[in-house]
Amino acid sequence: MIVTFTANPSLDRTVALPGPLERGEVQRAVSVSQESGGKGVNVSRALVASGLESLAVLPGADSDPVLAGLRESGVPFVSLPIGEPLRTNVALTEPGGVTTKINEPGPLLDENQQEALIKLLVESARGASWVVLAGSLPPGFPADFYATAARRLRSAADGTAPQIAVDSSGAPLAAAVSSDSPSGDGLAGAGTGSGKPDLLKPNAEELAELAAAAGFASPATADELEADPAAAAAAAAAVVRSGVGAVLATLGSKGAVLVTADGAWLATHPPVAAVSTVGAGDSALAGYLLAQGQGAAPADCLRQAVAHGAAAASLPGSTVPAVHQTTPDAVTITALRKD
Repeated sequence: MIVTFTANPSLDRTVALPGPLERGEVQRAVSVSQESGGKGVNVSRALVASGLESLAVLPGADSDPVLAGLRESGVPFVSLPIGEPLRTNVALTEPGGVTTKINEPGPLLDENQQEALIKLLVESARGASWVVLAGSLPPGFPADFYATAARRLRSAADGTAPQIAVDSSGAPLAAAVSSDSPSGDGLAGAGTGSGKPDLLKPNAEELAELAAAAGFASPATADELEADPAAAAAAAAAVVRSGVGAVLATLGSKGAVLVTADGAWLATHPPVAAVSTVGAGDSALAGYLLAQGQGAAPADCLRQAVAHGAAAASLPGSTVPAVHQTTPDAVTITALRKD
């Protein structure tokens, strides 16, 4: 089973426009759709769509529209009631797939609620093969919350601990990479051991930001990393050398690179008619985990990741693809130097 944890879930509304977004003008939508969302939720949705067992862990009252949507779509979940409604995010999509997102901050959770969330996650993850810690953190959360969660998951494991994937940005992403020991974040029983993930899933912008902030590699912009996969692989390799198990860096329409201690690969997919990019990166992570759970080699895990991401971009709103909607045979894999 793959458990996903979304600290800041959302109801994702997607508004499709008939033409380019015109600031300050009145525009009529072509269509409006909504899905339960948040990065971890999207990963669970994509896994369940492909017939895999997944459990979403998140805050929210049982009657919240986000949880109601999960129930209606058949995605198993456990939740912590918090007494406040979850946020709503809005995505505006233009023809050709250009997407503008407006994300609300989310409800404020106090330290007791944060601790209760970690306890719920630890209990729910017993026996899981992977735990995915994904998305932004709600207001008031310490930046190293994911690193703390990773340590707690490992220290509480009865036997083999689950592998841990992190897909976030900014300070939570940097803290997950730099974490080695408890930092006194105020959460009870933080445990011991490394909080570094077995798999990190940044996009080009997040990889550039992470590499620059940590001094892992020569500064580069997201555009430069997308244009030069070798540079992206070098930045990812530096992160791997810091103790992270592997880096799956999605590069938008340019594909993705995967770097492990044993190698580096680039995967590209023929151009697709992009409809919406919402959830494409989350679908890529789901594709990777799907293939990894089937015993695929790293390069083939990357192949399925890119196939999933491309399929998601071709679907409307925040729709996630099932494996039968993907085209892994169309993906080209190229071996890269790690440094």
